[in-house]
Amino acid sequence: MKKIIIIAAIAIFGIASFSFTSSQYFEISKNLEIFTTLYKEVNTFYVDDVEPNEFIQTGIDAMLKSLDPYTTYYPESEIENYRFQTTGKYGGIGSYIKRKADYIIISEPYENSPAEKAGLIAGDKIIAVDDKEIKGKTSDEVSRLLKGQPGTELIVKVKRPQIDGTDKNLEIKITREEVKVKNVPYYGLVEDGVGYIKLQNFTQKAGQEVEDAFKALKKDGATSIVLDLRGNPGGLLTEAVNITNVFVPKNQLICFTKGKVKDWDKDFKTKNEALDTEIPVAVLTSRGSASASEIVSGAIQDLDRGVVIGQKTFGKGLVQTTKSLDYNTTLKVTTAKYYIPSGRCIQAINYAEKDETGAVKKIPDSLKVAFKTANGRQVFDGGGIDPDVVIEEKPLSYLSSNLMRKDFVFDYATIFKLKNESIANAKNFKLSDAQYQDFMEWIADKDYDYQTESEQLLEELETASKEDEYFDAIEATLATLKEELQHDKSKDLISYKNEIKMLLESEIAKRYYNKNGSIENYFNYDKELKEAIAILQDKDKYDTLLK
Repeated sequence: MKKIIIIAAIAIFGIASFSFTSSQYFEISKNLEIFTTLYKEVNTFYVDDVEPNEFIQTGIDAMLKSLDPYTTYYPESEIENYRFQTTGKYGGIGSYIKRKADYIIISEPYENSPAEKAGLIAGDKIIAVDDKEIKGKTSDEVSRLLKGQPGTELIVKVKRPQIDGTDKNLEIKITREEVKVKNVPYYGLVEDGVGYIKLQNFTQKAGQEVEDAFKALKKDGATSIVLDLRGNPGGLLTEAVNITNVFVPKNQLICFTKGKVKDWDKDFKTKNEALDTEIPVAVLTSRGSASASEIVSGAIQDLDRGVVIGQKTFGKGLVQTTKSLDYNTTLKVTTAKYYIPSGRCIQAINYAEKDETGAVKKIPDSLKVAFKTANGRQVFDGGGIDPDVVIEEKPLSYLSSNLMRKDFVFDYATIFKLKNESIANAKNFKLSDAQYQDFMEWIADKDYDYQTESEQLLEELETASKEDEYFDAIEATLATLKEELQHDKSKDLISYKNEIKMLLESEIAKRYYNKNGSIENYFNYDKELKEAIAILQDKDKYDTLLK
């Protein structure tokens, strides 16, 4: 083992010699030797047996964690997960799963997936996969059991909830297939002339999917487009360029990268003729829009090709490159920063600088630099894309968050589906007052207690007053405040009725119409989309925003 590690160290040292100074040669060599010696001594003398793969993996993960969250090592066992991130494809049954108590449940089979075709439905509790008991296993462990070569079979044992509150035991045989998760799960006309494209990933063919959706919408009469990038974490940079190319002409610079190795600096320009350079475009963003999503929204903004609506984006301006390592392992390493057409980089955090506690620093507003769009509008670097029209994000109430966290919304949707064979189409589906009353009666005996923000602050005040020895003086006042603030859960279900109905309707629509149903139903509550439609239908306002 020692010889193998030393040989590897010499190989790394030899490669390093092409790019490092003589003082760095010594430091690299010294630290590799220390690492080798440490590993040997621990492996030989530690009181218990050390599992080599797990031990080294822990060391690698800790080492890379000191750099940034995006530099990642993938051992051979996780290569398929990495390939899925870039291709959107894997061999398996095609279903979202999640953990609930000691078991894993089916949360959403993909449309036309092996899981759906075999009859699995949301709410099914997985008991065993090919006679392997599931109780206590993590989502990742169960996911690995469900994945496999296309064409192979597996038997999934599940417990399915029944209308009387009992469970029905089922054994379901499923043939695995190559599953492709769509980059564009939904597109359609949301108003007369307004086309809508939901983009959730940037894996291979994302640009082609957006192009196909755009062509279909134009054929259906779309005269303006909403591109929804909310919650999209990004992916392949080249696909971001391809998507922007739908709306901007050939040979237009979309972004460029700069890194330590100058040979890797590169300009990324559009390669094809645009489908339409004039159609009004609105891009929806949120705090969860990152990386490739920010290239698209930032380029559209910098080129004044459309308006950006929603919340400030995440601020990830770092580019990762994949490097193949020995034994079928892979390193995804941050190699550069990307810059959008105006010349700005929107990276929000400087991972190279840490404070005395080791925490990374955000780039302060005082250090942000102003840039100009094609029309001369002022935009800034250092912290995401600022929308042209800001829609403040309203967080869910503590009650609604708790209902979601404890799966009560999910569980009621399961019961609703058992009781109701069909519902109205997804766009028009609304819970009636009687149905919401049924939900209130169903949840009445459930444990969904929660603490309001006021109660949390009062608790903090009580703790602080005890530490400062003021508690005796204000004890009576605190008791009165507690009594006044004591929330009434049944009243809160009425107070937050509209918010809770939104969550219930979206989850129920998904049970009947898959993800498309959930997306369509949310249109009824979507403030950002409504604002985008209003702007796209008001040419003067649209043009003014871009001047």
